[in-house]
Amino acid sequence: MAEEKKTNESNSPAADLKSERDRFVKTFTRGARLTDEFIQDYERLLDKLAVLEAENANLRAQVAADRAVRELVQKIELLEAEKSDLLSRTNRAEAISHQFTTRVQEVESEFSNLANLYVASNQLHSSLSPRGVTRRIKEVLAQLLGAERYSMYLANQQGTELVPIASEGVPGGDLLPVPIAGTRLGAVLASGQAAVEEDGDPSHGQLDRPAAVIPLLVDERVVGVIAIFSTLSQKTRFDAVDFELFRLLGQQAAAALVSASLFAQADRRLPGLEAFLDLSV
Repeated sequence: MAEEKKTNESNSPAADLKSERDRFVKTFTRGARLTDEFIQDYERLLDKLAVLEAENANLRAQVAADRAVRELVQKIELLEAEKSDLLSRTNRAEAISHQFTTRVQEVESEFSNLANLYVASNQLHSSLSPRGVTRRIKEVLAQLLGAERYSMYLANQQGTELVPIASEGVPGGDLLPVPIAGTRLGAVLASGQAAVEEDGDPSHGQLDRPAAVIPLLVDERVVGVIAIFSTLSQKTRFDAVDFELFRLLGQQAAAALVSASLFAQADRRLPGLEAFLDLSV
């Protein structure tokens, strides 16, 4: 028993060794704790770094998106400027095209008017018989002026009446001589100026108030009138070419009719050569 106790006491460390061991254990434990704390701090830093990297990535993506948006806005502004320029050019081109089209229409209208005047003049002088000239005058009135009811009058030798010599659309009972004094037809004969209803609808003209009255001249002398009582329903106004046709009829219709009458009275024989001598005198 005494030996056993002695053995245990020999196995127990000395007091200084125990103290050293305790210090070592404490030191090791504190190192482990410090290591754990360091590892925890390191892990927190890693987590924070990951968060910062994610935020940085988001910021880079946002910056890239903002740059893309700015570039897109710049492209849109550039396209808008190009669009405005194209619209401006298109508007100018349309204006020029409209002006050109308008001018072409004006030229075509003028050409058509000249063609009508040429046809009318040619028609009036295409015959040397009074009946043929009268028929040509009626064709001009109907086809080029759109006259539906009209009559041509010549003054009698006494200068008191206008006698109807040709008409269309007027009942025979209304074709009577018209006094020159106190009548509208007589006033046109006396003044030599046409009387035209410019503001009214010529298709609504009446026998007592013709839509147009045109003086007929032979060598600047008024010898008769053409009275257009009314036009076709689609002819609701007189335009510029109509007034030119009025002037042409007034200057050439009676002259053509007189020439044809004289030619008929001469048995359709041309004058002899002596009639054309010394025409310059």
